[in-house]
Amino acid sequence: MEHVTILLILAGCFGLFMAWGIGANDVANAMATSVGSRSLTLKQAVIIAAIFEFTGALLAGGQVTSTIRKGIIDASLLSGSPEVLVYGMLAALLAAAIWLLIATRYGLPVSTTHSIVGAIVGFAAVGIGIEAVKWGKVSSIAASWVVSPVIAGGLAYILFRSVQKLILNTSDPMENSKRYVPIYIFLTGTMISLVTMLKGLKHVGLDLSRNESYGISLFIGIFCAIIGGFLIRKITYSKERNINNHFFDVENVFGILMVFSACAMAFAHGSNDVANAVGPVAAIVSIVSSGGEIAQESVMPIWILLLGSLGIVAGLLMFGYKVIATVGSRITELTPSRGFCCNLAAAITVVLASGTGIPISTTHTLVGAVLGVGFARGISALNLRIVGSIFMSWIITLPAGGIMAIVFFYFLLGIFN
Repeated sequence: MEHVTILLILAGCFGLFMAWGIGANDVANAMATSVGSRSLTLKQAVIIAAIFEFTGALLAGGQVTSTIRKGIIDASLLSGSPEVLVYGMLAALLAAAIWLLIATRYGLPVSTTHSIVGAIVGFAAVGIGIEAVKWGKVSSIAASWVVSPVIAGGLAYILFRSVQKLILNTSDPMENSKRYVPIYIFLTGTMISLVTMLKGLKHVGLDLSRNESYGISLFIGIFCAIIGGFLIRKITYSKERNINNHFFDVENVFGILMVFSACAMAFAHGSNDVANAVGPVAAIVSIVSSGGEIAQESVMPIWILLLGSLGIVAGLLMFGYKVIATVGSRITELTPSRGFCCNLAAAITVVLASGTGIPISTTHTLVGAVLGVGFARGISALNLRIVGSIFMSWIITLPAGGIMAIVFFYFLLGIFN
C-alpha cells in the first residue's frame, strides 16, 4: 500500500481524537451522578475516573479486537480493495469524534457506540454498497435507544421508591437504614462485580464461565453486605449534623456506596468502551502493516491501548465538566440516595443486557436511570426542556455520524487517489 506512514499517523491522531471524545462525553456522564449528588467533588470524580478508566482501558482493553466494531459490515467484500476500508475507518473515526465534540460542547450526553456505528454504516453504504451493511445488526443497535433507558428507568424508579418506603419516609430513617442498607450493599456488590467481570475482565486472561462469574459475584456481594452492615451499625445519629437536613447521616451512608460503585463502573467502562476508539485504529494498522490483508480480528499493539487510555483521560480532564453538569444536576436534582439508585439500576441493566445479548448504550442507560429517579418524585421534578434536547441528540447521532463519514470518506479518497 502507498502512503503507509501518513495513514498510520492519521490513524493515531484520529484515534486519539475519538478517545478524547469518549472521555469528554461518555466518561463524564458515568461520573455525573456522583458529582450531582455531591458524593464527590468534580475534582475527586475526575481523579477517580482518570485512574480507573485508564487502568480499565490499558489492562483490560483487549489484546485482540474485531476489525469492524459490532460486526455491522461485511469486510470480506473489500478483500480486493483494502485501501477503501482504511479510508472508511479514518473517515468514521473523524466523523464520530467531531460529533462527540459538538454534543459535548452543548453538554449533551450521546452514545459513543452509536456515533462510531453510524459513521461506519455511512461510509460502508456509499463506499462498498448497501448490501455490505448488516442491517439486522444496525436495527438491533438502534432499538437499544428505547430498550436501555426504559429498563434502567423502570429499575431506578422501583429502587428509589423502595428506598423511600423502607428508609426515607419512615419515623426513624437512620435505624431503618441500618436494617435495609446491607441489602442494597449486597445488590451493589453483586451487580458491580458482575459488570466488572462480564465487561471489564474478559481480556485479562481470566477465563471464567458465566456460572463462575455469577458465583464469585454473589460471594463478593455477601461479603460486602456483611462488612457494610458492621460499619453502618457503628454510625451514631447526631442531632447537630441533621438539624438542616433530616437525612444527613442516612445520605452519607448512600454517598459511600456511590463512591464504590463509581470506581468499579469507571473500570468496566474503560475496558469496554475504549474499543470504540482503538478498534478502528487497530484495524487500520493491521491492514497497512500486512500490505493490504483484511482479517476479521486484529492484534491490539500496546501503544494503541495507551493512546486510547491517554485520550480518554485528556477528554475527561479538559471538557468533561459540561456533560457532568447536564446529567448530574440539570435533568433532576440528585442526592446520594437518588444517585445510588441510578448507578445500581444502570449496573443491573448492563448485566441483564450482557446475559441476553441485547446491545445497549451505557449513556442511554444512565440517563434513563436518572429520568426514572426523577419520575419517582413526580413529573415536575424533571427538566423536560433538557430531556427533550437529550432525546433529540440521540435521534440525530446515527445519521450525523453517517453523513459526516461519507463527506470525509470522499475527501480522503480524493486526496490519496
